[in-house]
Amino acid sequence: MLEKMEERLDPEAVIEEFEALSRDAEIVQRETLKTILEQNGETEYLQRWGLNGRTDPHSFKTRVPLVSHADLEPYIQRIADGKSPSALTGKPITTISLSSGTTQGKPKLVPFNDELMDSTMQIYKTSFAFRNREYPIANGKALQFIYSSKQFKTKGGLAAGTATTNVYRNEKFKKTMRAMQTPCCSPDEVIFGPDFNQSLYCHLLCGLIFRDKIQVVSSTFAHSIVHAFRTFEQVWEDLVTDIRKGSLNSRITVPSVRTAITKLLEPNAELADKIYQTCAGLSNWYGVIKELFPNTKYIYGIMTGSMEPYLKKLRHYAGGLPLLSADYGSSEGWVGANVNPLLPPEMATFAVLPNIGYFEFIPLREGSDGGERDAVGLTEVEVGEEYEILVTNFAGLYRYRLGDVVKVKGFHNSTPELQFICRRNLLLTVNIDKNTEKDLQIAVESAANLLASEKQELVDFTSRVNSAVDPGHYVVFWEISGDPQNNEVLQECCNCLDRSFVDAGYVGSRKINAIGPLELRIVKKGTFHKILDHYVGLGAAVSQFKTPRCVGPSNGDVLQILSVNVVKSYFSSAY
Repeated sequence: MLEKMEERLDPEAVIEEFEALSRDAEIVQRETLKTILEQNGETEYLQRWGLNGRTDPHSFKTRVPLVSHADLEPYIQRIADGKSPSALTGKPITTISLSSGTTQGKPKLVPFNDELMDSTMQIYKTSFAFRNREYPIANGKALQFIYSSKQFKTKGGLAAGTATTNVYRNEKFKKTMRAMQTPCCSPDEVIFGPDFNQSLYCHLLCGLIFRDKIQVVSSTFAHSIVHAFRTFEQVWEDLVTDIRKGSLNSRITVPSVRTAITKLLEPNAELADKIYQTCAGLSNWYGVIKELFPNTKYIYGIMTGSMEPYLKKLRHYAGGLPLLSADYGSSEGWVGANVNPLLPPEMATFAVLPNIGYFEFIPLREGSDGGERDAVGLTEVEVGEEYEILVTNFAGLYRYRLGDVVKVKGFHNSTPELQFICRRNLLLTVNIDKNTEKDLQIAVESAANLLASEKQELVDFTSRVNSAVDPGHYVVFWEISGDPQNNEVLQECCNCLDRSFVDAGYVGSRKINAIGPLELRIVKKGTFHKILDHYVGLGAAVSQFKTPRCVGPSNGDVLQILSVNVVKSYFSSAY
């Protein structure tokens, strides 16, 4: 009993620690940079820039250059190959993380170490403490749609896996989940199962077995929760049968997964009847999560940026349950925690934890000479301004361009609260036009509203620029829930997409035909699932999957999947 009490997290103590850190954010930042440079000052990379023991922000900023992943890739590759384990960090890197690869078409290698794991747990605990004030949970379980890909060994013998895999396989993760009283309801064999579809089915089954204990439904990304309940619509009767009989059907073939689930299953006709009646009584699956898991307090996952398009469907499944956006970070590391859980996901902000890295911000407003402005420190940012983030962390990244655009919405004490806007490098552009992921999202949302008259909805979307024709034009790919029968409505959707890009360069170019009519291509049902399967086949974890919103020419495999699945095509007549 004493052991259990010791394990429990004290939310108020966590909040108190965060308040102290955020009150002295500038001092904490200086100390954090000093610690990073003292630990790693003798590395090959930092020696190159002649810091000579200096650890102050001014020396650091004037001597160490801004870098992208491409600049550090040769160092990281040598670390992975075992040739230079301390090229970037004083303490040798022993683990490599892989990004999802959905942005560039192939995964990036990123150093991962104990310090990064500790900052991950600090972020988790901080946001949980603030959530728990508003939505207290105790002695419950979480239905977590989380999936781990296999770890493998690099040429140099380092453990490598996706960032989420490296977290889920770490004992600190399980310990933290227990401390937060939200252990996953599924056994490890399901989380680490080799077949995503079998693991998803078993996650749903475990959730139903423990339905009265489920207090949180979550995943890394909102997309995974929506995908899980789209799947539930197809397999719910099989799940009910398994519960009624107390035995697994033949779809689960992985021996370790079958064994683990069989231990949990026993015939339960009463539960099977209850689930059957619940599902039969739903109208178009509205509120399925709330009805199936009556003690759920909230739904949790990353819901900002490229996840926003899934919120409408998630709200439909949630039936009024609060949607809480998870914290802000990337495969390279964490930035901030959601300490304002009552804000809807579209307005979510993230308070930067000043002790997990050293952060700089490049103002996006051009300087007087038209060039990029100098980066400012964490406490020097201004409310209402947009910035690109630079990260310096304990895992060997120095003045690293994360590629994200954020807006400062306010301050929590002296640390800024950031709103994620978009990825900076995801641009649709033919000539002088510049449209971001956010611009695409707004256009798609506007056009997708027209589908409601047909009782259809948008399942997923992406885009590309077709430069093979003259003039070049935007191509938007849609997967919709029903058959694309009403050509008039889809033609109007196409026109609406075209009109919704309001960038002056785009509108002007369209008017003089320097950019051709936008093309809307409708793809077969299941096309975006094939794209997911493609990335999983490359070694990506489903937990990290994000549909690429703009598919570049280097991403030939995804372009091929899209192209062969097109069933209808429309050209805009908006201009």
